[in-house]
Amino acid sequence: MTQSWQKFGIKAEFVERVKLKMKNQATKERIKDLLDGVTKYDLQDRAKVRRWVKQFAKILNETLTETQEDQLVNFIIAQKIDPNNMLHLIKLYTMFR
Repeated sequence: MTQSWQKFGIKAEFVERVKLKMKNQATKERIKDLLDGVTKYDLQDRAKVRRWVKQFAKILNETLTETQEDQLVNFIIAQKIDPNNMLHLIKLYTMFR
């Protein structure tokens, strides 16, 4: 079964590396702090999403090409995530567990 992130050209190796790094509690907290108060409208704002992608990459010590950045931004926007909707959060969780 193809994960939706693969349709955006995001590599499985990258996702696995990030998932492993996110198991570090300190790293996870830094990312959560950056996303505190984010709204569904923020997550549709290409400039804000690109800024977060760059910040997350730095925290996770991942070097991204411009193409990879674009793929991640496009993926996040396409998900139409509402951080206040539990079903959206569950969907994201199951996508990356």
